[in-house]
Amino acid sequence: MKRDLTQRLEDGGVICAEGYLFELERRGYLQAGSFVPEVALEHPEALKQLHHDFLWAGSDVVEAFTYNGHREKMRIIGKEDLLEPLNRQALQIAREAAHEWDGEIPLVAGNISNTNIFDPADNSAQREARKMFHEMVSWAVEEGADYVVGETFYYHGEASIALDVIKDAGLPAVITLGLMGENKLLDGFSVEESCKRLEDQGADVVGMNCFRGPETMMPYLERIRQAVKGPVAGLPVPYRTTEAEPTFFNMENSHCHCPVPHPTAFPTALDPFYCNRYEIREWARKSYEMGVRYLGVCCGAAPIHIREVAEAIGRTPPASRYSPDMSKHFLFGTDSTLKEHMTEYAHKA
Repeated sequence: MKRDLTQRLEDGGVICAEGYLFELERRGYLQAGSFVPEVALEHPEALKQLHHDFLWAGSDVVEAFTYNGHREKMRIIGKEDLLEPLNRQALQIAREAAHEWDGEIPLVAGNISNTNIFDPADNSAQREARKMFHEMVSWAVEEGADYVVGETFYYHGEASIALDVIKDAGLPAVITLGLMGENKLLDGFSVEESCKRLEDQGADVVGMNCFRGPETMMPYLERIRQAVKGPVAGLPVPYRTTEAEPTFFNMENSHCHCPVPHPTAFPTALDPFYCNRYEIREWARKSYEMGVRYLGVCCGAAPIHIREVAEAIGRTPPASRYSPDMSKHFLFGTDSTLKEHMTEYAHKA
């Protein structure tokens, strides 16, 4: 049995694990800075294992790791000839991981993202972005993707082009926006206005992902929920962004007691800003109660965060077998067989 995206949304929602860039960089399989998903070709076993880990934690979706796997990124690292092999391999790994899962077959999502060349004042750049989306979506169709995620767009115009390409290919589209520190998209649209236009254009799900943590994403998700009729997506980064530092690009190195080789904590000194698991759970609970039905965590996510999202909306993924239970802990436990002198010591400490 395999329900499609619409059925799952209607049945209670979709959890989609993201964050592959940061997690694979932490595991030593990807370079911070360029953030190109060469791991699909160089260490496919590591990528497939992360897919399995996210499924175990509660993800309904195996998202093909083609984020930043577009022609411009491949050009920058001098490997444009590997563009199609990388995309196809990532899609095939995602499909294999989905079919290896024991239970309802997860959805397989293709992925396209911000091109970093889009310019609302440059028609040639817009045409080039469209071509980049077209080739990636074409490969997703040929490799059997169930739908395509178009994400991290900080221009409404680029999101609109991505949506056009996905719908022209005949696949459902999830379109999510990345909101920079200006609190509006770089071509002047508010996120709620952009999402409303994208929904009217045919997007199946609209919302936000990346850049912002739970605190600074939530107010905009509320506006989107009020502005649109259909499903809303929310996939924050798991960092404590604030009004003063609204995105992880803005975070200063105030917690670091040694030199950092870049002016901000992003991307490799963000560790002190991590949300704990309970903060992610609370964000997911509030978002779900507000009507957000496509939930996940973006850059910085680990499987533990996905388990928290799943449990927050009432699910029990396989990883819940290992959810914390402090009752047996030698200091803080409550089990009657524990040594009393140790539990008393903990209360005195």
